[in-house]
Amino acid sequence: MANRVVNSVLGQGTRMWSPVSRAVRAMSSGAGSGASPSHTYETLRVSQPRESVIHVELHRPEKRNAMNQAFWREMVVCFDRIAEDSDCRAVVVSGAGKIFTAGIDLMDMAGDVLQPEGDDAARRAWNLQRKIREYQDTFSVIERCSKPVLVAVHGACVGGGVDLISACDIRFCSQDAWFQIKEVDIGLAADVGTLQRLPKVIGSRSLVSELAYTARKLMSDEAKSCGLVSRVFPDKDSMMEGVLDMASEISSKSPVAVQGTKINLLYSRDHSVREGLEYIVSAKTHTHTLRRTHTQTQTLRHAHTH
Repeated sequence: MANRVVNSVLGQGTRMWSPVSRAVRAMSSGAGSGASPSHTYETLRVSQPRESVIHVELHRPEKRNAMNQAFWREMVVCFDRIAEDSDCRAVVVSGAGKIFTAGIDLMDMAGDVLQPEGDDAARRAWNLQRKIREYQDTFSVIERCSKPVLVAVHGACVGGGVDLISACDIRFCSQDAWFQIKEVDIGLAADVGTLQRLPKVIGSRSLVSELAYTARKLMSDEAKSCGLVSRVFPDKDSMMEGVLDMASEISSKSPVAVQGTKINLLYSRDHSVREGLEYIVSAKTHTHTLRRTHTQTQTLRHAHTH
């Protein structure tokens, strides 16, 4: 009976502020248990190099971390689990091997992209739309995760790699890094986030258009000057040390404050200043209500068990 009351109370009024609600739930549920979700994947290697910091490594080094069908599925599962992990306060993403990623694995993905299922044009178009939305979710899940996501790029970051890093909160790279919106060279328009997010990341639609139309490489010094990355390191080792240090610093702060900040930054990016100000007032009020409700329900549970 007590559990039904708890779930009913916690569920009230959370639909509108679901990002805030999920963040507060993740921070309160299982607190102090020390348990983290199990991560076993074909294309990703997940570890915890520092306290409260999860490291997600793209791990197909023999294929230059090309994004095959398993990768697109596993990223969603991985970040959904991280979002619910109350012990995690910051996430670092990097690539194994010589480069960050070569982008989409054309040999593995050609059937989905170039030959969608269906007996006629309408069904093929419908299936292609559904598949593209699934691919978009692979990187949107990074934004939905309330934990700050830092990405460390070395070597090439091509095609889908740019989609991925555009969805992250903080971007670092090594001196040898370069970035390329490659899709136009294979007769496609980038369709899983670059064209939507990158103009807001670097603030220059002209530069984004140039990169997307020509598929030219953006080298690390230009990436720093245009704001795509915030720091450039001499090599991968120093970059990984630097990104883990920053992740540790972030994880030492209040998770309520940090995750609430991410939620409001993302909301403000896509709304007017006035709407953003109204949102943060309402979100803070809602968070306060959730905290009070959580305290009350804990009291109810305690009374029920004693």
